[in-house]
Amino acid sequence: MDNPLLIPFDTAPFSKIKNEHFKPAFLETMAQARKEIDAIAHATSSPTFENTIAALDFAGQQLDRVSSVFFNLNSAETNPEIQKIAQEVSPLLSEFSNDIMLNEKLFKRVKAVFEKRDELELTKEEYTLLDKKYKSFSRNGANLPEDKKKRLREIDAELSKLKLQFGENVLAETNKYEMHLTDESDLEGLPDGEKEAAEQLAKSKDKEGWLITLDYPSYIPFMKYAKNRALRKELSISFGSKGFHNDELDNQENIIKIARLRFERASLLGYKSHAHFVLEERMAETPEKVHEFLNELLEKAKPAAEREFQELEAFAKELDHIDRLEKWDSAYYSEKLKQKLFNLDDEKLKPYFKLENVIAGVFKVAEKLYGLQFEEAFDIDKYHADVKTYRIYDEQKNLVSLFYADFHPRSGKRGGAWMTSFKSQYVQNGINVRPHISNVCNFTKPTASKPSLLTFNEVTTLFHEFGHGLHGMLADTVYPGLSGTSVYWDFVELPSQILENWCYEKEALELFATHYDTGEMIPMEMVEKIKESSTFQEGMATLRQLSFGLLDMSWHGSDPSHITDVKAQEKEAFKDTDLYPDMPETCMSTSFAHIFQGGYSSGYYSYKWAEVLDADAFAYFKEKGIFNKEVATKFKENILSKGGTENPMDLYKRFRGAEPKIEPLLERAGLI
Repeated sequence: MDNPLLIPFDTAPFSKIKNEHFKPAFLETMAQARKEIDAIAHATSSPTFENTIAALDFAGQQLDRVSSVFFNLNSAETNPEIQKIAQEVSPLLSEFSNDIMLNEKLFKRVKAVFEKRDELELTKEEYTLLDKKYKSFSRNGANLPEDKKKRLREIDAELSKLKLQFGENVLAETNKYEMHLTDESDLEGLPDGEKEAAEQLAKSKDKEGWLITLDYPSYIPFMKYAKNRALRKELSISFGSKGFHNDELDNQENIIKIARLRFERASLLGYKSHAHFVLEERMAETPEKVHEFLNELLEKAKPAAEREFQELEAFAKELDHIDRLEKWDSAYYSEKLKQKLFNLDDEKLKPYFKLENVIAGVFKVAEKLYGLQFEEAFDIDKYHADVKTYRIYDEQKNLVSLFYADFHPRSGKRGGAWMTSFKSQYVQNGINVRPHISNVCNFTKPTASKPSLLTFNEVTTLFHEFGHGLHGMLADTVYPGLSGTSVYWDFVELPSQILENWCYEKEALELFATHYDTGEMIPMEMVEKIKESSTFQEGMATLRQLSFGLLDMSWHGSDPSHITDVKAQEKEAFKDTDLYPDMPETCMSTSFAHIFQGGYSSGYYSYKWAEVLDADAFAYFKEKGIFNKEVATKFKENILSKGGTENPMDLYKRFRGAEPKIEPLLERAGLI
């Protein structure tokens, strides 16, 4: 019992956990969970909602806690040993999950409750949980004959390994590449802060000069500001060819296998494709509806995108006499054109967005909207010194949530930004157990002379992830399986995307956008320019997002058994959205972690889908006032606190009074 993961804990005991604790903890908590589930399956009393459905949702809580600690560390603070354990335990967890889903006695009891659901006088939340539990069995093969169940298990075990391997390859590719520069003229155009960060990175690796890597805080500024076109090309190709080098880190075979296994799995369960299977549990419902949605937006965005591209190409020719605009020119000339049109660049804005001020700002926005109070806590165990921890209270000083904030890149952390949780919210024995929520981002670290200053894009990223965080923090449901972000995937981005809107509003910016050195408020003409420039190249940005959605559907919307050439498949998917000449050395699919490692397979369209929701919802706030308490309360009570307890369209209509319209999005994007 000296394993800290086997003693029930409230906050994760990070400082006491050693890598060797994980596997025994998984084995022990899986064994405990199996006992709990066997007790439900073999109960002699008649199956009821309480003794079967609710009991099942609360089973295996300690295993859930161990899993959340482990897999969050595997994303945010990993090492080869943790990655090896992940490879070992993932198939075991997959097998454990299958043992539950294919447990006939258990399914019989669940089915018995499901079949008399209309006589049971269930609350909406109970009805939803029952439906979700029944479907989790039927969608995982409970109604299949024995031989097909066996094959389903094999597929799931194989998929869990392939997805891990895919992610490890991408991380290894990212960490492997370094552009080591020793001639300062190669950094021409790069702002001082970025140069200093590159120098600091080189020093940390005992090198002279400057280091540029494929981590976003290093990669993006170089692509945006570096005058040296040849180096931009080299960096762009390295970034775009992750997992596409026909070597031991190549992902082409992995993704072909993943796509085929997903299709086989869907076919076993009686679906036409993986997308048909996935979308049954989404607001969009069918692949046909997704294509219709993407194509409607494509029709609206493409003329604007083509116009913007021609304008950018003409600008680049005029400025530097380049023959043809290439992908590695995109960020550089877009930034130059934006500066020319709006006299606004990230370097002018960054001094007003010191990381600590932006964090205080997002807290202030949450306080004004939802009455939340934030207190930094120094007695909560952390997994890395960079992590900050907070206790969040409501106006009556009741604890709402714990919050972990982890904002800087390091070698054991994957790129990007995400929200996750270490503990879900639920109600048990009359006690409302509060959640532990985490935001993880990759923002430039402070340097010797400057604090961490964010680009405006990073400010919106922080607000975005905090929006997901609020969805977790303000959860108020009975069952953990429906709590927080446990909602339809194309609904999950609404709370995150709507919060980004406050970044463009004068009333909100005044709360936190002050110069890190002088303390002066961001000038209002800058705020106006931020708003004006928010639709800059929106047609091209929309086309880019649509291209990712179409690529996802091309892998998952039909039988992929004919796919043998990953690059050819991708070119075909991109044919209606391509503006730039193709770069033959690059391939997006081989590092498209959202769909091959994360949960976005057949779901990438949901970013745009949620934008329709968020633009329509924010139009309501704008109409009544962006800090209007009445609208904020309706949003909190009908969206943020409800989790997945009801159909999302019903929740949305209760908040808004009607279904969302596409016009507010097109208007906001300047596409109409």
